Amino acid sequence: MDMTQTIKNRPGQNVTQHHIKALEVLNIEIEALQHLSHIINGEFNRIVELILATLKHHGKIIITGVGKNKFIGEKICATLNSTGCPAVFLHPTEALHGDIGIVKQNDIALVLSYSGTSEEVLMLLPILKRIGVPMIALTGNPESPLAQASDGVLCCTVLREACPFNMAPTASTTAALALGDALAMALVEARHFTIEDYARIHPAGAIGRSLILKVSDIMRTGARLTTVLEHTHLHEAILSMTTAKSGAVVIVDESSHLLGIFTDGDLRRCLTKGLDCMTAEIHSVMTRTPKFVRANQMAVELVPIFKNYQIDDLVVVDEDMHVVGLVDIQDLPRLKVL
Repeated sequence: MDMTQTIKNRPGQNVTQHHIKALEVLNIEIEALQHLSHIINGEFNRIVELILATLKHHGKIIITGVGKNKFIGEKICATLNSTGCPAVFLHPTEALHGDIGIVKQNDIALVLSYSGTSEEVLMLLPILKRIGVPMIALTGNPESPLAQASDGVLCCTVLREACPFNMAPTASTTAALALGDALAMALVEARHFTIEDYARIHPAGAIGRSLILKVSDIMRTGARLTTVLEHTHLHEAILSMTTAKSGAVVIVDESSHLLGIFTDGDLRRCLTKGLDCMTAEIHSVMTRTPKFVRANQMAVELVPIFKNYQIDDLVVVDEDMHVVGLVDIQDLPRLKVL
């Protein structure tokens, strides 16, 4: 059923001519993407193998194109780089004025031109040939000069553009972008690129932080970590917490082994019960056998612990149960772990 007809039949839906036009554009672009499935064949596989051979020999992917294809090429370039495939965008005009120096013999070129006849692109082809760079054409015209000069062709022919004059690149750029994504993701799989690899090149992103930061990177130590012995008076422990600006004090023995924890929540409960803070010793009010983690655990592992046990502080211990740090839940948003 036509999408415009479907929306017209919805009760209470105020369908305007703008709705209809927008849906027509989407239908045309969906049609273009569906048409692409016909070109994912042996030629696509061969092109992936060509690129893999380039990467194996430490080459990079040179991407070039003009007009709207400049922006499509830059996006494909960014996607490849973000998934561990070294790629650079080379503007064909700038290439003719010195930027061609970035191209090396062990590279491979991905050349974008829907018509396959863009003058700026065609002027670049003999130079790439002379360097000895294999060329992959991403074009809508498999019989074009670009396609004929290339070592492989990714054909992104569309039946029509979404433009009412069938002129402005719309469906064709959508198809080219999708084909670039398909190529990039095929390379991800072929290279066995893992989420850990992804994290290493996205250290500022949420995935990167979750896979790189360890408890040792975020825990409080030194002056920010308060530890006291079990016979310390409660008022002294409270002063230590205040000095360290911490919501908890960790109770240890003479060898720094973990014995318990006392938090500001525990303090409020003590005051409610009328406990004498000057005479009470910390061991009488501390929480024994508190939850603890190891310094080498991933920081993201702490989030479910905090949530499941409804606690705000986690003690960090080493293999011998010596206290080495403390993690306060308030630190997680600042460190972008939570």
